[in-house]
Amino acid sequence: MLSDRIREKESVKKIHEKYRYYHNVPEKGLVINNKPAMTQINPDKVGDYVLLTVRDPLCAYSEDPARKIARRLEDAEMIGNSGMFTSYSGRYKGAKITVVSGGSGSPEMELILYDFMEYTNAGTFIRVGGSGGIGDGVHPGDVVISSGVVREEGMTKAYIPSAYPAVSHYEVVVAMVKAAEKLKAPYHVGVTMSVDSDFVGGGRPGVGGYMQPWNIEIAEIYNRAGVLNGDRESAAIVTLSALFGRRGGSICSVADNLCTGEKFEAGAGHDFAVDIALETCTILNKMDQTKKKLGKEYWFPEKRD
Repeated sequence: MLSDRIREKESVKKIHEKYRYYHNVPEKGLVINNKPAMTQINPDKVGDYVLLTVRDPLCAYSEDPARKIARRLEDAEMIGNSGMFTSYSGRYKGAKITVVSGGSGSPEMELILYDFMEYTNAGTFIRVGGSGGIGDGVHPGDVVISSGVVREEGMTKAYIPSAYPAVSHYEVVVAMVKAAEKLKAPYHVGVTMSVDSDFVGGGRPGVGGYMQPWNIEIAEIYNRAGVLNGDRESAAIVTLSALFGRRGGSICSVADNLCTGEKFEAGAGHDFAVDIALETCTILNKMDQTKKKLGKEYWFPEKRD
């Protein structure tokens, strides 16, 4: 199990020795009915590629997103339902995929990722969701493939200082670009910003138009820096994937643009985001088969591709 490799690290063992309460908590977290407590998944049925979605009305889902995406999978079955999170597994063009739905934000993603990373060897975690545009060239209906993420949220800072980069795995980024080109989707590749506060923290007025001086600066700061879009989940998925030996990435549709003033369109471009995510899994599956055949740890392009 990949999680056991972390426990075997000498630096991790030394931390355990120093922590007086370490043995007061379950070794693998909380369990209900012999299943991971938060997601209630059957670990044996989790796919190699995990898509993480949010029950987001801004994406204009007509039903639970995990259920909706699962309709596109072969032999799809529900493998977990905790009331908080719903998980389905199936196959798409040969790739074994699990799709999970839940609430929004980094803390919610942490709960999902813990269960999946502690109890399974799933190797790839991809955020599939909606976002708001920040970059000048990003329009409603476009999608953004995150090459990296600004960690303006708080959860990941509990794991590692903010200087640690949230960089999407290069194989995921390459596969997403290839998928987007194949689907002729309007896409961008670049940096995403993740926040906790969806309103003032992202430069949008709160109740009654409430704002503070530092709130009005954030959009301009990141617009000048070339950041393309903002969401609440990408930093969690990319950062924890890197910390725990997985591949992480993010594909988000764009519904509006705060900096250009382009107005909100519910669900704009989101079908492209879902299509790209599914196609990405099939491309990664082929990459992984190629690596296995060649005995390589990392994929690299050749004429065969």
